[in-house]
Parts: sequence; structure tokens; C-alpha cells
Amino acid sequence: MNKRLSSIMEDYLETIAALKKRGDGIVRVRDIGKLLNVKSPTVNAALKTLAGKGLIVHERYGFVNLTAKGEEIAREVQHKHDTLFKFLTTILGIDKATASQDACKMEHAISSKTSIGLTKFIEFVDIGLYGDNPQWLKSFKHYLKIGKPLKCKMREKAVKGVRKR
Repeated sequence: MNKRLSSIMEDYLETIAALKKRGDGIVRVRDIGKLLNVKSPTVNAALKTLAGKGLIVHERYGFVNLTAKGEEIAREVQHKHDTLFKFLTTILGIDKATASQDACKMEHAISSKTSIGLTKFIEFVDIGLYGDNPQWLKSFKHYLKIGKPLKCKMREKAVKGVRKR
């Protein structure tokens, strides 16, 4: 990802990509402003910056389109958001509204390396090698709720084995 791109500019790219997927695929300045809750002059200033970096194509009073590089960055940001959202809701049990807000903040801060590791972890959980709801996940959710681990015979044996050494 472009190190010089701010989180705000990444949000613009992500928003443009999301708007392209909706409806007729046409993205207007007013649609971006509405979704991001900013006024048209602010949107136009951001679009000028993004166009200058070769990430979008936008003619004054015209439609907005992503370049290939802009699409790539938007996809990466959205992927990070989706992965973080899934981790926060599925693993940590955070409510969807809070998870969405937090994922939006976090997606700009994590490296691609961290994103790849988190993606692989989520994929591992999704594979469900240990059933739909693996014991370790049940235990972790119990710990989140109660603050104490579940009683587990295997864990007790392991702890006793460590104490004997």
C-alpha cells in the first residue's frame, strides 16, 4: 500500500469502490459526500489529491472512477476491514456496530504482513478442523464472558505435568 496515503484518502478510495458496486456503477461527488458525511468542496479537494496520485479519474462536474492502482488499494483496505470485522465479531464477540467502527480505524494502522497473518488465522478458524465451534473457541468465549477458563481435563493434566518438573 502507498505509505504516503492518509487514512482519510484510503477511506475515499474505499467509498468510491463501494459506490461503484451499488446501483448503476456511477459515482458522483454528492454520493461520496453523503456517504462520508462531508460537503462537496471537501470531496472535491480529496478527489484532486487522489487524481494527482493517479488513483482516480475525475473531471470537474463529472463522474469519479478508480484507476487500476486505486482499485487495488481500495480492495486491500476493504479486505483489511472485512478481516478485522470478522475477527472482532467472530472471535472476540464484539457487537457489529462497534466492530465496524473499530475495524474502520484499525484497517489503516495494520501492515500488510499483519493483515495476511490475521487473514490466515480467520481462514484456519473457518476451516473448522475441530468442528463448527472448536473447543478452544468455546473456552475463549467462556473466558471472555466469565473471566475464568473452563475446566478441562487435558489442561489440568498439562498443568500437573509442569508442576512435577
